[in-house]
Amino acid sequence: MSFTYLRELPSPGKIKADYPLSKEMTALKKERDAQIRDILTGKDSRFLVIIGPCSADNEDPVCEYVSRLAKVQEKVKDRLLLIPRIYTNKPRTTGEGYKGIASQPDPEKAPDMIAGLISVRKMHLRAIEESGLTPADEMLYPEYWEYVSDLLSYVAIGARSVEDQ
Repeated sequence: MSFTYLRELPSPGKIKADYPLSKEMTALKKERDAQIRDILTGKDSRFLVIIGPCSADNEDPVCEYVSRLAKVQEKVKDRLLLIPRIYTNKPRTTGEGYKGIASQPDPEKAPDMIAGLISVRKMHLRAIEESGLTPADEMLYPEYWEYVSDLLSYVAIGARSVEDQ
């Protein structure tokens, strides 16, 4: 089997270096990850709630939603830990159609994986910075994980497509 490279994807390290998580947000993520671990292991009696829309494909409404969710988190913090569901891929049964911001950041233009990876990273960063909540995302494609591993507090395997079982 032979391949023809149209454009090589930048390494996860390059994308992370170009769009880094600040020291303050890294500390916040570490704290939230510890809280999640404590809930999952029973050390914390709160419930973990992963909440949000089916697909996150537009940064402004996603960040507005997550900022509103942060206000709810403050009201329920003694009972619940909210994780915003910011799923950036859309599985397709046939492989045809819009597959999400990670593949095609502008649904009116051709797919662009590099721009998509950057868009996803920027959206997650902005959501964390504006809300103080660390997100969940769905990993339809395992290689995608390395580009966002430092940002996500929860990862779902989620729906599968015919092309990616």
